[in-house]
Amino acid sequence: MAEQLVVTTPRSPYLGPVPRPPSHTHQPGPPFDAAAARKLRAALGMSPADVAHNLRSSYGLPHVTPDLVATWERGTTTPTHPELTALAGALWCSPADLIGRPRTLREHRIARGLAPEDVARAVGHEFLAYVRMEESGQWRGSERQSAALAELLGLALPDLIAVTGRAEALAGLLRSAARTRWQAYVKPVGAIVPLDRRLLEEALQELHRNYQGHMVATLRWGDGSAAGEASDTGRDFLDRIVETFWAAVRARTG
Repeated sequence: MAEQLVVTTPRSPYLGPVPRPPSHTHQPGPPFDAAAARKLRAALGMSPADVAHNLRSSYGLPHVTPDLVATWERGTTTPTHPELTALAGALWCSPADLIGRPRTLREHRIARGLAPEDVARAVGHEFLAYVRMEESGQWRGSERQSAALAELLGLALPDLIAVTGRAEALAGLLRSAARTRWQAYVKPVGAIVPLDRRLLEEALQELHRNYQGHMVATLRWGDGSAAGEASDTGRDFLDRIVETFWAAVRARTG
């Protein structure tokens, strides 16, 4: 008897939704701008069903359904990195157009549409070493490599400080400068933030003056709850200390 050849046909996406791959099989996607995705789709005259069909037929994502696209646009779920890249293609835009403000090194890289090996090569790091730094959030690059990273990813100084894992150290120094003698923190802050010393002195002095002013003003009008109000006011100020510091720097540099 002749051997019978059995041919299997891949499941058609139109026969029903294919389960989405388990979330643990993908790294989390970058911060997703749901409103931007919705506006881009509407501008193209497409429905969620049109987008889903495109992602299935042209980008090899058989699990994508109109309902899944709708949850992305509502912000209920976030596309994975492969889903976001494909969605950008379906909407004729750059992945950066669908990403909210990047926060981490990985998010900035994705926003630029770069692969990790591209960044590693450009800054002069071994690939696996770069990947470990990206995953841990702890940058181990030299000053030259940090400058190359900033140029490649278009990082402003505040973003460079954040993605290289120095934001918490900066926040700690700024809080101490606001609460105690700010003059003692000009050099330590300057080691993290390479700015003109005069500019740093003015920014730290402003932080110190504003923090002390908040505390004194609250206590001056005090009653039995004044201490608690002063504590809350001071805590809020210190929680926003890095943002306030960069605002003071921008005000002096234009």
